[in-house]
Amino acid sequence: KFHSNKAAIEKAMASKQKSRVPAKSKDETEIEIEDSYKDIRDLTSVGVNSADIDKLKNAGIHSIGTLFQRPMKALTDVKGLTEAKVFKILDAAKKLDNKNELNLFITGLEAKERRKNIIRITTGAKSLDAILGGGIETGSITEFYGEFRTGKTQLMHTLAVTTQVERDQGGGAGKVVYIDTENNFRPARCSAIAERFGLDPDSVLENIITCTPESHEQQMDSVVAVGALCIENGPIRLLIIDSIISLFRTDFCGRGELSERQQKLNQHLVSLKNLSKEFNLAVVIVNQVMSDPSGMNSFGPTLKPVGGHVLSHASTTRVMLKKGRGEERIAKLCDSPLMPEADAHFLISDAGIA
Repeated sequence: KFHSNKAAIEKAMASKQKSRVPAKSKDETEIEIEDSYKDIRDLTSVGVNSADIDKLKNAGIHSIGTLFQRPMKALTDVKGLTEAKVFKILDAAKKLDNKNELNLFITGLEAKERRKNIIRITTGAKSLDAILGGGIETGSITEFYGEFRTGKTQLMHTLAVTTQVERDQGGGAGKVVYIDTENNFRPARCSAIAERFGLDPDSVLENIITCTPESHEQQMDSVVAVGALCIENGPIRLLIIDSIISLFRTDFCGRGELSERQQKLNQHLVSLKNLSKEFNLAVVIVNQVMSDPSGMNSFGPTLKPVGGHVLSHASTTRVMLKKGRGEERIAKLCDSPLMPEADAHFLISDAGIA
């Protein structure tokens, strides 16, 4: 439930007021980020009737890309849509692909061109940005894991603010969705961090849409609802889930339910991956850790992230956070398709991480 409940989603989507995200500078406007997604309502231009479009929207399909991401079984399960009608809708949707976005095969040169739309959002700490290759990357999933008091939630609050900074200053010039499964979101922290970056605290908070799911089903449903928010209230450049696994661990207990939990978690992560690519937003997930008795060392059992191989394969970039001396924290880049393994030291302050 978006804070609070479904009514807040409808209120946010119905709002037509202009975003309070800072305007782009002249230089930044020259490097225009091109969002390629298409509203599902565009299907009316190729002969699909409004009633069928409403059925798709009620099923959580708000863009053409999301339509093609759903398996045929899920589409035919939509109330009021037969298999023949689904094929007709898909054929009509292909006519809107004037940029060949639906083509599964592209050249490396085309992939390089598409990556020009990627935005890197500063974490607020130059040392951490350096090992990440410039910051958190849109279009992918970045995972931060560690035990308590390692700075995970403080980092999330900082990112919720830096995402709204101008792009030429390391930000994303966009809004934020914060899915808070552990009741960790604190507006006062964002206000203090906003002042550090010269932003109006009230405007910053207005551009953060929070969500407090109370079960793994609500968490999964909230991610589906983010697609609608991206279309109606964009640009949204960051989706935070703090934490990704908490409600799954609560709702599925013991080894007997582990298989079902991992299957549901995998579906959830696929939705996140598709969302990040479709709307060019960064997905940042916080993960918990557990003791690994098989990895004993002189200091006791080692720690490993929860979620198993399902989560490790879904995350594009994985960063482990550890405690240092006093307010110092250590980030270790464990997995990245771009950057080598490396460590970074940063500090936690009243104005976020630095």
